[in-house]
Amino acid sequence: MPNPPSAKKRLRQSVTRRARNRSTKTALRTLTRKVRESVAASDVAQSEETFNTLVKKIDRASSQKVIHANAAARTKSRLSKAIKAIKG
Repeated sequence: MPNPPSAKKRLRQSVTRRARNRSTKTALRTLTRKVRESVAASDVAQSEETFNTLVKKIDRASSQKVIHANAAARTKSRLSKAIKAIKG
């Protein structure tokens, strides 16, 4: 346990942020899995609907530095490409 008050505060902050970041990353992984499953099932409507929700969450996570900006762009690009492939 930290002794100085500033170190105690940093510990409290890091615990809170870690919980928030883990929650965000878990939600992103779940949505990504749902998009991939609907693409595998060739369900275009469900894929696009879930993808739009995922893009909003990815952009938000990226802007808050929960995930790296390039990782966000890469994920969106690959999923978009997969959806376009089942469309036509």
